[in-house]
Amino acid sequence: MADLVYPPVIAAARTMFRVLDNRIRVEGAEHIPRRGGAVIACNHVSYLDFIFCGLGARPAKRLTRFMAKKEIFENKIAGPLMRGMHHIPVDRAAGLASYRAAVEKLRAGEVVGVFPEATISQSFTVKDIKSGAIRMAAAAGVPVVPMALWGTQRLWTKGRPKDLTRRHVPISILIGEPMHPAKGDDWDAVTKELRARMSALLDRAQAEYPEQPASDEERWWLPAHLGGTAPTPAEAAELDRR
Repeated sequence: MADLVYPPVIAAARTMFRVLDNRIRVEGAEHIPRRGGAVIACNHVSYLDFIFCGLGARPAKRLTRFMAKKEIFENKIAGPLMRGMHHIPVDRAAGLASYRAAVEKLRAGEVVGVFPEATISQSFTVKDIKSGAIRMAAAAGVPVVPMALWGTQRLWTKGRPKDLTRRHVPISILIGEPMHPAKGDDWDAVTKELRARMSALLDRAQAEYPEQPASDEERWWLPAHLGGTAPTPAEAAELDRR
């Protein structure tokens, strides 16, 4: 499978981040296998998370194939790029086909990126997650690698205007030890363990983040439990239902 589109897209993204002086910290990249299939399970706080999740796999020299809603593939601009990077369209009305496509890529030795929360977390905590990442890893016999992103919400998140040219924004990408789910596991228990690991990574990323809001108006990008004005998890769940 030739990758003619993905490398120049990565190069363009890296150039943009250098120009904007985004201080990108990647920790734990050694947990991404350098060969063979793997699922990356990442939290979701920004529309840009797929870019930074993919960057987290680059020290291992891996290209990540993301599962994304099919509407993105139908966009005149994004669609050709998504297809050129061999990402996986997800039709929520017929999810089995995308699940099988992901398992096929995993068995072929690809890295597949998944956002198990399914939608952006407006509380900036890890929401309840779906079991798909665990199930597809078990089906393909590959590990699941938990990941947490922090800082990306400051550039573009749900309910806030995008600020893609904001300079000097630190971005944290923390990667945890792989899990090895197997057929016959208790899916609920293993999914809860994955969520706990993602949450622990996110908690650490938030605690170690090098900046705090400069004013009360800036506290929107902090979760409520850290003194921010983001919705609580309960309030965010209500917003998701609207």
